[in-house]
Amino acid sequence: MKQKKYSVVICGGGSTYTPDMMELLCMLQKSFPLKKVVLYDVDEDRQKIVGDYGHIMFQEYYEGLEYYYTTDKESAFKDMDFAFVQIRAGGMDQRNNDEKIPYRYNTIGQETCGPGGLAYGIRSVIQMVELIKDIRAYAKDAWIINYSNPAAIVAEATKRVFPNDKKIINICDMPTSVLDAYLPLIGLKRSDIQPVYFGLNHLGWFTRLINRKSGYDHMPDLLKYIQDHYEELHQQFQDKITGENDHWGITFLNHLEMMRDFPYSLPNTYNLYYLYPNKSFSHYSLERTRYDEVIEGRETTVFNYCKKVTELGKMKGTEYDLSYRINPNNHATTDDIESKTVYADNDVHAAYLVELVLSIINNAQDFGLVMVKNNGICTNLDNEMMLEVSCLIGTNEIMPLQVGEVPTFEKGLLENQYACEKLLVDAVFEHDDLKLLQAFTENRIVRDVEVAKQLIAEFKKVNKDYWPQFK
Repeated sequence: MKQKKYSVVICGGGSTYTPDMMELLCMLQKSFPLKKVVLYDVDEDRQKIVGDYGHIMFQEYYEGLEYYYTTDKESAFKDMDFAFVQIRAGGMDQRNNDEKIPYRYNTIGQETCGPGGLAYGIRSVIQMVELIKDIRAYAKDAWIINYSNPAAIVAEATKRVFPNDKKIINICDMPTSVLDAYLPLIGLKRSDIQPVYFGLNHLGWFTRLINRKSGYDHMPDLLKYIQDHYEELHQQFQDKITGENDHWGITFLNHLEMMRDFPYSLPNTYNLYYLYPNKSFSHYSLERTRYDEVIEGRETTVFNYCKKVTELGKMKGTEYDLSYRINPNNHATTDDIESKTVYADNDVHAAYLVELVLSIINNAQDFGLVMVKNNGICTNLDNEMMLEVSCLIGTNEIMPLQVGEVPTFEKGLLENQYACEKLLVDAVFEHDDLKLLQAFTENRIVRDVEVAKQLIAEFKKVNKDYWPQFK
């Protein structure tokens, strides 16, 4: 039987993560054969930088592939099989506002958690709903895989607007990164285990690490190893930090300390913002936030890379040649992607997304972390919560694993955060100023009505048409 070839659109074509995704698609020609790849973005200038790079890469490494970039919706979405969504509503300028404004009021400035995440969430809800409607106008049956932030808020909104659309999937790569960081300590990798995880996006916990072959739970072994080797690990994590701007190095060092304080599960790194607000607040300031690091680092590096390749007009035979990694006959498995022997330079979000796609097209029933409506998965949490949990991924169904009752501590954190996110989405759809104030006040990082009022007033000024008119 002739193997099906798929058509993919990457929404957010001008993202600095797009070159990495396109490179991974070149590496998976046998496993995930493509007929067409299209980039779509509303920012024509950013997309041109990445799009011109893509022309050269696909021409040299993917024979017979149709490829182009566009700002036209019909050209982008018509008859697509998959839409990979990585949009940043409001662009980097608004990210700067999301992170800087809170620091004026002695509050954590972070793009997905706290008041900045709520401001970003309002923009994302509006643009994601519009984008999904546009995609569905031209591709009724496409899988829409969203990894745009803040994913929990987006999932709460899309659940309401598209309640019967089973092909909208909201995912995040952070739990995957946590597993990749800790499983090697006990000689394991992700493909060895079936993880049990629960939470809201950017607020969750692994509770079991079940061996796929034996059924043995490795979580007690991991926790004991961390306890027995804590000082040694702490030094190792510290030694890996490259400087005061090494965001993820510092994050994982703090994460290790969180595991010492709560030594019974493997938490998401983003839990740090809610459980250690003072430490999280002190890492940045009004003068410098994560936004500045990204602009000076990844944003500059990736775009310069794309521009240099475009100027050369080729990759093969240059310092940018990928021939040593790209083999059109390579039939990749999850182990291959995860091992990073071939995909060493690829970001984990691209690898995780492709693992999910491979499980869908092959009906492999592999495990993935996906946001789904609770409906009794966690028996003592609101059934309407869009939980991030372990699921079996197949062609026709995303099947979540049951968790049961969650402990009181985690239950309290999740109910508080869900109330905040639910009120925020209510406020967006109803244009309700009171619910907007309630959402900001409910947030564990804000906590104060007067601060919430000031933050909202500032965010309204800078977001203008990105936000609805609240009344």
